[in-house]
Amino acid sequence: MPLDDQQLITLGLAVIRTESEAVAALSERIDGAFVRACHHLHACEGRIVVLGMGKSGHIGGKIAATLASTGTPAFFVHPGEASHGDLGMVTAHDVVLALSNSGETDEILTILPIIRRLGIPLIALTGRPESSLAREATVHIDVSVAREACPLGLAPTSSTTATLAMGDALAIALLEARGFTAEDFARSHPGGRLGRRLLLHVADVMRQGDDIPMVRPDTILSQALLEITRKGLGMTAVVMAGRVVGVYTDGDLRRTLDAALDIHRTPISEVMTADCKTARPEMLAAEIVKLMEDHRIQALPVVDEDGSLVGALNMHDLMRAGVV
Repeated sequence: MPLDDQQLITLGLAVIRTESEAVAALSERIDGAFVRACHHLHACEGRIVVLGMGKSGHIGGKIAATLASTGTPAFFVHPGEASHGDLGMVTAHDVVLALSNSGETDEILTILPIIRRLGIPLIALTGRPESSLAREATVHIDVSVAREACPLGLAPTSSTTATLAMGDALAIALLEARGFTAEDFARSHPGGRLGRRLLLHVADVMRQGDDIPMVRPDTILSQALLEITRKGLGMTAVVMAGRVVGVYTDGDLRRTLDAALDIHRTPISEVMTADCKTARPEMLAAEIVKLMEDHRIQALPVVDEDGSLVGALNMHDLMRAGVV
């Protein structure tokens, strides 16, 4: 019989509750074994080799990716392929992290003699401390669960979630131990949004040369408006002897019109915003986003350390660069 909406909600909530209880139970296992595992992983001079079959293999691939992206070189090896040549990727400088809920996965047990011969640490995450893999391990971390979220008790659900959470705990502990920073993370994610936010500088985004809107302080307002229109940044820098002395924006124009000033007679110096906010080329683009948001600014001139105008940018430039 098809399930009604409430039955579906009840089943979904039961899964979330069961898996959350499994993860919460892991807090009691952040103990001496966890600490020893962290020390072995941190001391590794090579790479962390993650092994796992089936669903544990999918979890292992994610754990390896998380380790690698947070400063701990790691890669995943399929245990079945390891027996047919891929074990050659494991060196005497590596550490093996093996995942198996039963601790009796044949494909992993088959290659344990080779791992022992290499004399490298073997860290095992299993759901059975008495299993063959747990006994062979240099360090065993218990990731057993009270029950699977699957009503049949068969499909790996709570057990894979618990293993993934423990893998994350190891990765983040190592991240902190290595002093891994947001900038380090960005360098390994240059194509992602975070990478762009932390790696792009104003100099990478700003408009330069003839694209910079600029006028002199004695420029008549109507001519300044033409410069704003031509350059399309919604503002113009007011420059004297190469240095920025003010800006005039679309917002300033509205205030000028409210004051009923003659745009054909008024010099820009009378209506510009002096002591304006500016950016520096070496600043992170993300810093400029915050500055513009905090001060409700849509565009900024960019100046060097002497206050000379070297560029300009607006929020659209930052959006195009993927910083916003």
